[in-house]
Amino acid sequence: MMMRTEDLTLTQEWDKTFPKSEQVNHKKVTFTNRYGITLAADLYTPKKTQGKLAAIAVCGPFGAVKEQASGLYAQTMAERGFLTIAFDPSFTGESSGQPRYMASPDINTEDFQAAVDFLSVQENVDPEKIGIIGICGWGGMALNAAALDTRIKATVTSTMYDMSRVNANGYFDEADSADARYEMKKSLNAVRTEEYKKGAYSRAGGCLPYPAPEEVPFFVKDYNAYYKTERGYHARSLNSNDGWNTIGTMSFINQPILQYSNEIRSAVLMIHGEKAHSCYFSRDAFANMIKENPYTENKELFLIPGAVHTDLYDQVDVIPFQKIETFFQKYL
Repeated sequence: MMMRTEDLTLTQEWDKTFPKSEQVNHKKVTFTNRYGITLAADLYTPKKTQGKLAAIAVCGPFGAVKEQASGLYAQTMAERGFLTIAFDPSFTGESSGQPRYMASPDINTEDFQAAVDFLSVQENVDPEKIGIIGICGWGGMALNAAALDTRIKATVTSTMYDMSRVNANGYFDEADSADARYEMKKSLNAVRTEEYKKGAYSRAGGCLPYPAPEEVPFFVKDYNAYYKTERGYHARSLNSNDGWNTIGTMSFINQPILQYSNEIRSAVLMIHGEKAHSCYFSRDAFANMIKENPYTENKELFLIPGAVHTDLYDQVDVIPFQKIETFFQKYL
């Protein structure tokens, strides 16, 4: 069966949350994953380059679009000599996939692999020098892809979320019990019945209106200050608007995406803010990744003192781009 790429209507004017760099060339591209979903991406190529380049695919955060943090990372790494793409995952942004605003441990891991497919056949890319960057929830998907795809030679996660863990156990594992999970699944499946009757999906809601109420936890205010202000708001971003479908992430509850992370042989750099509410995801995932793994010399957990979760979305004086560049130069 032939692979067919859909014709997508893509915004051509610059609509990112970060300024356009004059050091790189930019264009929109599309590619298809193995489920036949067409993904939209921004391709960034450093100017005045010759020969085949090392390439990097970037995605995340969870509920964001390529016009936000992933695009900033991709453009910055292109300024540093890599060919890069920042893509919208299936069902979101400018990418195809119906119904909209769904997430899948399998399909979203496949999105990274499809990005590697695309990069592998570009005339100006060395197919033996391909890496990936996953931000926030796509950090977990990046580790899953690295455990599955031997073409990926180096992986960076930034401010990583383990979406299986947070969906199954709640924040800080406060709902980590069979009874709590049963009640959650019971509630979600009741929603499924009602939505099927109506023939339409509901949205779970994105970030609270800005400014966030005083009584909510700091990490909620942290997200709010990014997604709901000029700093990070985007019209296509789920987190900036009405969020995922109510049942959109339920399959993560019993599909642990990091099950085989300790079989990753390729290089991995995990970066997290030490003050981030989410830092425990990276600490524990790194410990599990190196446990009984004979390939640990190319693995590193790098914690940034004083940094919180969204600092690694867009604060260029906090994001350790020089370290990321050095890492990819070494392993790609």
